[in-house]
Amino acid sequence: GISARLPGCDGFTYGSQSPHVVIQPTRLWPVLAERPQAWAEVTVSATGLIMSAFTVIILILYFVIDNFVIQRRPWLPECTPIYIQYFVKFFIIGITVLVVAVPEGLPLAVTISLAYSVKKMMKDNNLVRHLDACETMGNATAICSDKTGTLTMNRMTVVQVFVGETHHHKVPSPDAIVPKILELVVNGIAINSAYTSKILPPEKEGGLPRQVGNKTECALLGLVSDLKQDYQAVRQEVPEEKLYKVYTFNSVRKSMSTVVQRPEGGFRMYSKGASEIILRKCNRILDKKGDVVPFKNKDRDEMVRTVIEPMACEGLRTICIAYRDFSNGEPPWDNESEILTELTCIAVLGIEDPVRPEVPEAIAKCKRAGITVRMVTGDNINTARAIATKCGILTPGEDFLCLEGKEFNRLIRNEKGEVEQEKLDKIWPKLRVLARSSPTDKHTLVKGIIDSTIGEQRQVVAVTGDGTNDGPALKKADVGFAMGIAGTDVAKEASDIILTDDNFTSIVKAVMWGRNVYDSISKFLQFQLTVNVVAVIVAFTGACITQDSPLKAVQMLWVNLIMDTFASLALATEPPTDSLLKRRPYGRNKPLISRTMMKNILGHAVYQLTVIFSLVFAGEKFFDIDSGRNAPLHSPPSQHYTIIFNTFVLMQLFNEINSRKIHGERNVFSGIFQNIIFCAVVFGTFISQIIIVELGGKPFSCTKLTLSQWLWCLLIGIGELLWGQVICTIPTQSLKFLKEAGHGTTKEEITKDAEGLDEIDLAEMELRKGQILWFRGLNRIQTQIKVVKVFHSSLHETRHKPKNKESIHNFMTQPEFSMEEEVPRTPLLEEQEEEIPENALKAGTGVLLLDGEATPPANENNNAVDHSPAQTSASHSDSPVRSVETSV
Repeated sequence: GISARLPGCDGFTYGSQSPHVVIQPTRLWPVLAERPQAWAEVTVSATGLIMSAFTVIILILYFVIDNFVIQRRPWLPECTPIYIQYFVKFFIIGITVLVVAVPEGLPLAVTISLAYSVKKMMKDNNLVRHLDACETMGNATAICSDKTGTLTMNRMTVVQVFVGETHHHKVPSPDAIVPKILELVVNGIAINSAYTSKILPPEKEGGLPRQVGNKTECALLGLVSDLKQDYQAVRQEVPEEKLYKVYTFNSVRKSMSTVVQRPEGGFRMYSKGASEIILRKCNRILDKKGDVVPFKNKDRDEMVRTVIEPMACEGLRTICIAYRDFSNGEPPWDNESEILTELTCIAVLGIEDPVRPEVPEAIAKCKRAGITVRMVTGDNINTARAIATKCGILTPGEDFLCLEGKEFNRLIRNEKGEVEQEKLDKIWPKLRVLARSSPTDKHTLVKGIIDSTIGEQRQVVAVTGDGTNDGPALKKADVGFAMGIAGTDVAKEASDIILTDDNFTSIVKAVMWGRNVYDSISKFLQFQLTVNVVAVIVAFTGACITQDSPLKAVQMLWVNLIMDTFASLALATEPPTDSLLKRRPYGRNKPLISRTMMKNILGHAVYQLTVIFSLVFAGEKFFDIDSGRNAPLHSPPSQHYTIIFNTFVLMQLFNEINSRKIHGERNVFSGIFQNIIFCAVVFGTFISQIIIVELGGKPFSCTKLTLSQWLWCLLIGIGELLWGQVICTIPTQSLKFLKEAGHGTTKEEITKDAEGLDEIDLAEMELRKGQILWFRGLNRIQTQIKVVKVFHSSLHETRHKPKNKESIHNFMTQPEFSMEEEVPRTPLLEEQEEEIPENALKAGTGVLLLDGEATPPANENNNAVDHSPAQTSASHSDSPVRSVETSV
């Protein structure tokens, strides 16, 4: 339902957190009914406890009634030790049944599967920061991806230029551009770019030049180099300290401007940014001769139609560079709307960022896997549509939506500017491209998809981001992916997984590993529950009928070791395959034990119980050996029960191979040699079983077997593989009595649990916890400062007193000073948050004083609060050492 918690792993959630219900990380063993794993553990354990208790009771009653009631034997005092040994034997059998029944290997399987997956995901360029994200990603239904660097190569180059009223479809030679315009182009790019952006020589001979810094600016600097100009010379002539004013780029402005002083007086401002935005602020343009001519609205519309739209339709990002001269004194620089007007257009550049060659195939895999990929970008809608078509996000004939940020907000907001979920629910199912979007638009889209209730299952959303402003969207998403190369530290801190190569295909690999974790746990459960059912029934039934368990205590512990530790190691380390992406996500309410798995569990249990009971009651006739039933106390091991033990272990060994497939596949050996750990475990277990049977002797209640007996045991074990093919032949749909097990929380339960919490947002709750921690830390710092000041004043006073031998003793027992507890107590996280005054929580810019009040915002940068000596009073109640210990 809301969360799927796997036992044995702190903070691990199956699925992801509800947008309304806050789920704290906790030890997951007590979570009994939330998810199938806990359900399986508790149900089987409770059944085993009942069976073990019944086993002990029935054995004791059977022994007492048979000996002292039916056979009328008297209780002889000299036989009491023997009776006690029988009772101890019965108790050991009961404990053995309980040990075998408890699936203690399940937490181990979960832990191994997650740890193994996280380690392997690192090799697939996925650095997992939060363990729960590994499994949650397997159920992702939507991915909101950036374009630049994720779907594309993030190596930008200028391929088309519109300059001097001429559209060049490739970079022109320097001679084709008027020198006056060429100078403006070079200066407008070299000066109006971050000086940290630069082009460096290639690392290897014959390689491409290295781009350092902002990739768009590097593309523009590359154009300067292609025009046979030196941008470094311009920067040396106009160093950073000579820049008069800089309007840095941001997601709202979508442009960057730099002001420099002209030698002849006045100022010149160079601007660059999104072409349609800069052109709206231009009223002049340079003609072929480099002269300034008027640039009217109809001229702008014509340029958009003939230059910008064709570039965008080819998937190019269009950048416009312009300038403005200020000759009548110094203008009001703070009035940005007035400054960034009346520009003169220099050129429009078309920048190409090629689609990564592996991305179209990766997106096709996502579609087959039932995952919808949406592109959220700041580019022009035509550019975004062209790139989305190349990637395969948009396909011909599909009913889809491509919206710009402004249109998106107009469709989803009401008259008051508030987002309405009903309006958003009409948009997001068909939305595939969101262009000219801001980080706020991305957060709105992600939150709207997660909060939507129009589908049967809540959407599980993954989001990519690289900027500081992407933090809220990354935090809100079920799984946030930050770019390891281009991403900021803020984005990485807000993310769950870091893509070390900034590549979309790495996200697809994360989906594979997430689904593989789920399947690995299911495989282990299928194997373990089969062993549990058979071992418990054999021990219980055999003990009740024959007064002894066919499987002895040490043998059962060996079986327990096989089915818990070894099986979890073997089945939880299966590598993922492409077949995992050929099915749709399981969903939050999908039971872990499917009907197919239930068919396999019951089918193999029937085969094993039939074989074991046949050997118990007729095995001695088939092998022509002495019967091991009703053997007296402390009798030597029999071949009869050794064959039963050996056959049982070999059946589990071959059933472990069957358990590698949980969806009804027939080829259980597919890819078996790709998992070296599985092969090593199976082979090692087989060798250990030979050693135990042949050399185990009395400690393992085993005796040596002949070659023919070994071959029969091996043949019966191989029969598990053949029986598995028979089970696969039976259609699951025809077995109407089979039920799924381990359902998630239902919608009604979610609604009931979330009642009254609709207005509480997870981010708000986290903020309140952060404020509590902040106040607690501040109070401790203030307390320690006060202690230090008191120490200083005390030492100053003691310097003027006569020294004596008892000064230290007196100082410790009767201190000359103490510190009153003036600081209000800050509650712990586990306590009620209402203990902190609401006004204190809201005083975000104030500093909590020792009297519990907040300072005015004017003191917001103070790291400490000064106190006068009058605030401390001398008393003899506490020692300074005790005060220091308390503060620490």
